[in-house]
Amino acid sequence: MAQHGYKQFCPLSMAAEVLCTRWTMVLMRELVAGSTRFNDLRRGVPKMSPTLLSQRLKELELAGIVERKEVPGEKGIFDYRLTEAGRDLRPVVEAMGFWGQKWVESRLSLKNLDPSLLMWDMRRNLNPSPLPEGRTVIQFLYQDLPASKRSWWLIVEKHGEVDLCWYDPGFDVDLYVSTDLHTMTAIWMGLITVEKAGAKVVLTGDHAIGKKMQTWLGLSPFAVEPKRAA
Repeated sequence: MAQHGYKQFCPLSMAAEVLCTRWTMVLMRELVAGSTRFNDLRRGVPKMSPTLLSQRLKELELAGIVERKEVPGEKGIFDYRLTEAGRDLRPVVEAMGFWGQKWVESRLSLKNLDPSLLMWDMRRNLNPSPLPEGRTVIQFLYQDLPASKRSWWLIVEKHGEVDLCWYDPGFDVDLYVSTDLHTMTAIWMGLITVEKAGAKVVLTGDHAIGKKMQTWLGLSPFAVEPKRAA
């Protein structure tokens, strides 16, 4: 933990010493969302260096918030799981997220665009139930991004598992979603709908899948909170 604390006996200040170091609450968001492997946690905090991620995980482990256990049958591979104390932080993490959704201005949120984080969040919140049985492949094309970050694939398997690829998986694509990152992020955050995005979202391919996009896409868990800030 940080060497310079608040030096107060107040429980809030003591909790802040543990939780308010840089990246810690964002990492807690990933742990609360269910990520347990180091590489999955990295995908949820793509701008956090691996060294700092490792350090923060060690700090959370020392604080009794996370426990690190080797995965049976996978030597050298570890899971990071929340302890009882860590699970008790779920309402704290959720409350902060809902507060941000409600009170942080949209224009400030939409300045921080990140395609890898957006697609990772979309992958784990996608609702497969409106999609056809069997494999469904959806390719997102962000026309405003450089070629290396432009194409992303969501692959929904018949049992509901969802994979994210940033390279061509080699499957036939059922639906192409062509848009810009700002628009897709606004849709994901619940600031606009697919319908209201209009011509900014071009759907090509299976009409039935495209028609249900707002339903299968799912949204940010915080999108249900109405915006109070502009």
